[in-house]
Amino acid sequence: MKIAVLSGKGGVGKSTVVASLAALLSRNQNIICADCDVTAPNLGLFFGLTDKNFTKREVSTGLEAELIENKCIKCGYCLDTCIFSAITWKNKPVFNRFLCEGCGSCQIACPSNAITLKPVKNGWIGTTETKKFPIVMGQMNIGKSGSGEIVALVLEETDRIAQQRSIDWTLIDAAAGISNQVITAARAADFIVAVTEPTPAALSDLKKTLSIVKHLGTPYGILINKTGINPDTNKQIKKFTKETDSSILGELPYNTLFIDALIKTKPVVTLDTNIEKQFKTILGNIMKRV
Repeated sequence: MKIAVLSGKGGVGKSTVVASLAALLSRNQNIICADCDVTAPNLGLFFGLTDKNFTKREVSTGLEAELIENKCIKCGYCLDTCIFSAITWKNKPVFNRFLCEGCGSCQIACPSNAITLKPVKNGWIGTTETKKFPIVMGQMNIGKSGSGEIVALVLEETDRIAQQRSIDWTLIDAAAGISNQVITAARAADFIVAVTEPTPAALSDLKKTLSIVKHLGTPYGILINKTGINPDTNKQIKKFTKETDSSILGELPYNTLFIDALIKTKPVVTLDTNIEKQFKTILGNIMKRV
């Protein structure tokens, strides 16, 4: 069973939720976690881990344009074709490796076949162990593209380890937003937890996220974090759930202990019994729906 935790807006507590659910679920289940936010992975921090604790391997899922100079006729077609402004002209086309998306439009436009697309090492994936379960993480290199493909590799490695160890439960910490890396993570899930908070921006982004989830047809539930910071928007979220026939998995009141937990690099459920009870209720509501 794969449970993905999504959020439209960043900073609503998505990784906090994954860490606490993992801490609870691992008490009586074999689990594995996949940090699929490859542009800003941070799930390991909740368990006192940094990227130095991961066994890594470089991956190549992206392409970059490269000029074959002896074939270039300096026609400029590539310059006119690139919509990413990745090509400048200095008596020949010059490709900016930070802007090139490897889409291949310049290669198609070139009449003399003077442009090739070369594979580039655009990130890494790695594995590590907490005291109770493994974590698989990916990181995309700065200025590179191919985040969705790196997420796919993270999920492949997660599945490999899960099969090897007969692990039944996978928790996926997806990125914020609705990018291709989010869609890749969501497509792998059997159930989705959509985390939001009572702010207008979070509610707006929640609606965008759920439009993708509904398109995929994956069962889901909504978790409202930081309740109490904006009662009016909290009411709007509940109104939205009724209008869309969406279930609320639970509500977590704003509490500074969540900040303390991150400072101490521990899941918040390990610090407070009341918060632990709240997460147990949330976990129970998830279990009823999977």
